[in-house]
Amino acid sequence: MATDDMWIWDGGRVCLDLVNTLRNRWRTPPAETLQSSGDLVLWLQEAGLLAPDPPRSAAAAVLASGLRLRETVDRAVLAVADGRLPAADDIMALNRSAAQAPRPALQIAVTDGRLEPAGTTNLATDPAVALALVAQDAVDLLLSAEIRRVRVCGADTCALRFLDRSPAHNRRWCSMARCGNRTKVRLHQARARRSEHTPRG
Repeated sequence: MATDDMWIWDGGRVCLDLVNTLRNRWRTPPAETLQSSGDLVLWLQEAGLLAPDPPRSAAAAVLASGLRLRETVDRAVLAVADGRLPAADDIMALNRSAAQAPRPALQIAVTDGRLEPAGTTNLATDPAVALALVAQDAVDLLLSAEIRRVRVCGADTCALRFLDRSPAHNRRWCSMARCGNRTKVRLHQARARRSEHTPRG
C-alpha cells in the first residue's frame, strides 16, 4: 500500500495532483502509487475530498474508475494546454464523472462590513463522489485561462504536471526543492568534470 509521503502535492490543482499519482511516465512501466482501492481512498482523504471511514463496499469498486479518470484528465489537460481540443470520449467521460456530485451551494458571509464568499467544506462520504469532485476540478481548469499555464516538469527523469503560477510564468520544475535543485547539481557536476578533462595551455 502507498503511504502519503509517496504522493506529491505540487500540481496546483487537485486534478493535476491525481494525475501525478502515476510517476515516471517516461519509464516502462511507470511507477504506480495507487495500487489498491485503499491507496485511492487514502489519497482522496489526504486531498481533503473524502470523509474518514467511507463504506467498504463503495471503496472496493472505485480503483478502476479512479485510474480511468486520472488518465482522462491527463489527456484532456495536455491537449487543451497545447491548444488542441480533447477527444470527444474524454469530454464525455469528464462530464459524466463530474455530474456524479452536486455542486455545493454558494455561501456568503460578512467580513469587515462586506460580503464575501464563505468557506465551505465539500467532503464526500463516498469515494465515487470524491472522484466526481476531481472531475469537476478538471472541468473548471479546462474552461479557465489557467489551462495555458499547465506545464510538464523539465527534469529528464520526472514528467510531473503542474500549474505555473510564478509571476513571470516561467516555472520549469514541478518543485525547485526536488527536481530543480537536482538538475542544477547534476549540470554543475557535469561542467566540473568537463573542466577537469580540458587540457590547459
